[in-house]
Amino acid sequence: MGTVLEGMRHVQWHELRHARGSASQIPGMLSRIAWGDTRSAEDALSDLGRWIAALAVFDATAAAVPFLWELAAVDTVKDRAGVLGLLGTILAHGHAHHPEWTRDAHLAVLAGRTTAERLAADGDPAVSAAAGELLVACGGHVCAACSPR
Repeated sequence: MGTVLEGMRHVQWHELRHARGSASQIPGMLSRIAWGDTRSAEDALSDLGRWIAALAVFDATAAAVPFLWELAAVDTVKDRAGVLGLLGTILAHGHAHHPEWTRDAHLAVLAGRTTAERLAADGDPAVSAAAGELLVACGGHVCAACSPR
């Protein structure tokens, strides 16, 4: 695996949840996004989006976000713009019954703002556009879960 996604092994994925249950499959999805062929990477990104962001965020979402930022910054990842789009989706969603999951997921996305700034100048127009959209979302982010108490 090299150094990309190396930190995944330190996360207790089996103790975290996503929309369909245990998050133990998330490392495999992230790995397919990183190293899979185009079809496999697209499928993994789509599945991951449905499991950690489409309808709500989960505790596994916040754990996955740093790895998504890492993938967005690696030139060999097939769909970096899609990864940035998933980060935007995470920032736009929450979890009604677990505001702490919402806050943690949103703060993890916001923590990658410097990466988004760098990617806004990327040579790939799709990546630079997606990073620009994410920067706008980060700059305008306001939600009840993230507001100071």
